[in-house]
Amino acid sequence: RYSLFYNRLKNIEENEGGLDKFSKSYKSFGVNQFVDGGIYCKEWAPGAEAVFLAGDFNGWNPFSHPYKKMEYGKWELFIPPGQDGCPPVPHGSKLKVVIRAQNGELLYRISPWARYVIRDEDKVNYDWVHWNPPQSYIHKHPSPKRLKSLRIYESHVGIASPEGKVASYKNFTYNVLPRIKDLGYNCVQLMAIMEHAYYASFGYQVTSFFAASSRYGTPDDLKEMIDVAHSMGITVLLDVVHSHASKNSEDGLNKFDGTDSCFFHSGPKGTHQLWDSRLFDYANWEVLRFLLSNLRMWIEDYRFDGFRFDGVTSMLYHHHGIGTGFSGDYHEYFGLHVDEDALCYLMLANHMINFLHPECITIAEDVSGMPALCRPVAEGGGGFDYRLAMAIPDKWIQIIKELKDEDWNMGNIVHTLTNRRYEEKYIAYAESHDQALVGDKTLAFRLMDAEMYTNMSVLSPLTPVIDRGIQLHKMIRLITHALGGESYLNFMGNEFGHPEWLDFPRRGNNESYHYARRQFNLTEDHLLRYRFLNAFDRDMNKLEERFGWLASPQAYVSEKHESNKVIAFERAGLIFIFNFHPYQSYVDYRVVIWHSSLIVVFKYKILLDSDAAEYGGHQRLDHSTEYFSEEYPHNYRPNSLMV
Repeated sequence: RYSLFYNRLKNIEENEGGLDKFSKSYKSFGVNQFVDGGIYCKEWAPGAEAVFLAGDFNGWNPFSHPYKKMEYGKWELFIPPGQDGCPPVPHGSKLKVVIRAQNGELLYRISPWARYVIRDEDKVNYDWVHWNPPQSYIHKHPSPKRLKSLRIYESHVGIASPEGKVASYKNFTYNVLPRIKDLGYNCVQLMAIMEHAYYASFGYQVTSFFAASSRYGTPDDLKEMIDVAHSMGITVLLDVVHSHASKNSEDGLNKFDGTDSCFFHSGPKGTHQLWDSRLFDYANWEVLRFLLSNLRMWIEDYRFDGFRFDGVTSMLYHHHGIGTGFSGDYHEYFGLHVDEDALCYLMLANHMINFLHPECITIAEDVSGMPALCRPVAEGGGGFDYRLAMAIPDKWIQIIKELKDEDWNMGNIVHTLTNRRYEEKYIAYAESHDQALVGDKTLAFRLMDAEMYTNMSVLSPLTPVIDRGIQLHKMIRLITHALGGESYLNFMGNEFGHPEWLDFPRRGNNESYHYARRQFNLTEDHLLRYRFLNAFDRDMNKLEERFGWLASPQAYVSEKHESNKVIAFERAGLIFIFNFHPYQSYVDYRVVIWHSSLIVVFKYKILLDSDAAEYGGHQRLDHSTEYFSEEYPHNYRPNSLMV
């Protein structure tokens, strides 16, 4: 694998002038304005017989501005400035690349490199708009320094409002970012930014890879949003989709030059069976240029601080993970079923990002457990900084769905939370957007279900269902946060147990926005119990910020007691004790402390208590109590204390 990577990198150095120049192609491809006012256009369309540029600027004459054919399927066009020195293609004018296919048909296409596309209300397809404002947004604040402890708030701009509409970048900037900061999250991961024609695809059917979605506002609005986040010390990651592309041809990449290949594999190999989308040909030189340039554009133009790569499992294997289980045996990760070209692309992408922007972060969404995916490329690894611990949310769902409270297995919970590859960093999460989508349920909805509609008011009785749901919601999130990885992620709204599910407007729900919103207002109503969960999530993050357990070595688990239903562990100098027993409390409960030799007596106090009144608990613990360590052996350690 490293040899394949090294050879590709060497070819780029020898034939393209280096990775820096190769990945900067976004400044020359598409339609770009020169300093003198002229327009330089460049496309890659290997299957085209001829290429033209048409638009508002030439009265939509499809033949007046032909491209010149270059080698390797490239086409170039230069349009000089007007006599008055004005740009020949004004800002805001609509454009199309006109392709004469091999069968003679004229195809009107959006450039794969288009920076801004919009859809008029009376149209189905998107239009390409030349974006070249007289004065672009100027970033005022530097990017935050690379974080040791990542507390990620997974977000979708369009649903980030209680109102039934598509919310804007401006709304996120001034209403949501302050909320994220107050909750103690130091990183926001943005979904559905790359333009996608179908809103209900959640942004995972990308049509224009270089365009920020116009349904939320302009490119400058997004730049301002990221700049304001940086002013708050918040790192901003982009959910990047390089695993596949939408099958749209009128406003997407599919059949751009009239063939079924171009950016993709031809035939069945180029189509994902489950996603009904096109699959990139990662061995193609121009595909590598396109994807690497795409990453660099988002970093350098918009100032994103890194990426969460979606669908990595689909990229890594020719079977795309369809109908395949992974046990962890090495034969599953090495062989002809592995797409080495795709893996090489990921290595090149991480190498480029680390070489040009070492402060940036990359995350892999991989369910297979590919070894060394988060080890440096120089070691033959994939080069990612983090991978998602995708088994954890599945485990919580399985426990809540299938087991009675008294049958919860403490050892199995601990195993799932600690089962990760040595020296590879994992992002732990109890639930993400996947669990919030229609057809699934959030943890809060699984725990409390229909009673969330009637009994979340403090004026109504605290029923056993609501009481159990609130307490377990807090405990599940804290133990996942503290034991499950080297970073933590939460999907927006789930921190306070957002009711119901997430469903985008579509024909099946009469184009309703009722479920495509986040009701942040629920936490501001002091008569509702949602504020308890919100407060606990905030204080949990603030405590991690203070002690940094995510950046600390993996926890020492001293107890996983099946009959007591108690889990205890130590990390970052803190002792975490969880009592999952459905009805049994304990007094004078002995717990191990890590220190092997007791030269001094250690004093402990409660820092966070899920049973506290401000978190909707029963206030059964006295927070003024001090707990002292003693030289008393317990669970094979020489020292312990009583709680």
